[in-house]
Amino acid sequence: MLKVCRNDKESVLEQVRSGKIDAVALSTTNLVDDIIHVMHTSGVLDCLTSGIQDRRSHNTTVPYSIIWASAIAAKMKVHTSLTDIPNAITDHRVLGALGYSLYDDSGNIGESLMNEGSIRFLLGKYNSDDLIEGYNQTVQKHIMPKLDMIPNIHILDCTDLEVNFSNQNYEGSEISYSKRTKDGALAKGRGYKLATLRGIVGDSGIIEDIRFGSLNTHDLTLSKEMLMTSPMLKSGDILINDRGFLSREVINYLKTERNIDTYVPLKKGMVSFQIAVQAAKVQNKWSKNPKYNRQQISLITGLGEYWPFEEKIPEAANVPINGCVIWYEDTDSYAVIVTTDLDQSAKGIIDTYCLRPEIEEDYRQLKDFWKLEDFKSTKLNLIAFHIVCVLFGYLFFQLYTMLPDGAEFSGKSLPVLLKRYQAKAQGHIVIYVDDLFGVFTLFEVLELYANAPNNVKALLGEKVNMI
Repeated sequence: MLKVCRNDKESVLEQVRSGKIDAVALSTTNLVDDIIHVMHTSGVLDCLTSGIQDRRSHNTTVPYSIIWASAIAAKMKVHTSLTDIPNAITDHRVLGALGYSLYDDSGNIGESLMNEGSIRFLLGKYNSDDLIEGYNQTVQKHIMPKLDMIPNIHILDCTDLEVNFSNQNYEGSEISYSKRTKDGALAKGRGYKLATLRGIVGDSGIIEDIRFGSLNTHDLTLSKEMLMTSPMLKSGDILINDRGFLSREVINYLKTERNIDTYVPLKKGMVSFQIAVQAAKVQNKWSKNPKYNRQQISLITGLGEYWPFEEKIPEAANVPINGCVIWYEDTDSYAVIVTTDLDQSAKGIIDTYCLRPEIEEDYRQLKDFWKLEDFKSTKLNLIAFHIVCVLFGYLFFQLYTMLPDGAEFSGKSLPVLLKRYQAKAQGHIVIYVDDLFGVFTLFEVLELYANAPNNVKALLGEKVNMI
């Protein structure tokens, strides 16, 4: 049975002297534990308990944050199973600071400090919508205000989360035939889709709003409500989109109702794309793209009238649009980036849009290292729990690099840092007895062993040898 243990060193010492020890663990250093510790001291962990409702019907005196802290730490260490959660935090400083640890009193300590069924029972009180909304509420209403983070540039994108195509048991998963192979052929897949809004903060960024749906949901359909209502998008902000979010209705709404300027590339088959390229050739006012030697750029104004009008939108309601035409000299091909910000130059348009690959890097890391798609269950609520914990872990690392304690790691990725990190035993032993635990130095353990009766020596030696 899952047991939450309270930090009480003196009581544990008394129990050990009387010959009772349930489990012993070695405390080791770890970069992830450092990050969790900083999130605790900065008040970020407390934000989780404010943003995600605690639905436990009993034992609510135990801080809810310990369960989330352990779950998130497990994901940061790329331990994707539920049974990895209690063992995720091993640093005595973090255990002591949190004041609690998780322990399974079934006696099967060698396999795990937690019964998987217990955490499944707890998560059974939440559905996938609860967890997704919990992430959004925690980030938007608690973490960002607490750390005084107010991004004014945002990047929108979607990513596919695929599962085993032949396994029909994944709840809520659907088949999509819109995927393409490397040779351009249509392919089918099964799974889910995640829409994210990334706010740029300094030289980094955080995923500030998310939506979750089935794989066959169109990117714009999944994201539209978020664009219309997200509190992260404020008057005067900038939104950077990909081609999958081309919608005159949404662009008009964002500009006229929310005063948000959109940056988005046009598709080559659009009339406005063809007009923009033709106009750029005629006016012949090119300038070098300072970032890429083989690119020329040109500003084209008045493109709004050439965007095909959508049936339900009166012509007068379409907001004006300017564009930057990019000429790739080596291939003699073109791209067009448009914006509703009429004050931007060609260089300003392309410089802003060039921020978009940052969210693609987020997805690459989340899938390749953080194992975002490594679902250990076919239950939808457990899938959402995994996604949310991974996103919180990624957020914690981004926040850590923005705070003084982790500033030296700014611009680096956690996978690279963990490869170089040398974990070391700290010379501390964590001892569990009943619903308590204590952290002891090696000297304290040796002293305890030396002065203990033979039965306690034998028990202590047995438990230590199991580490």
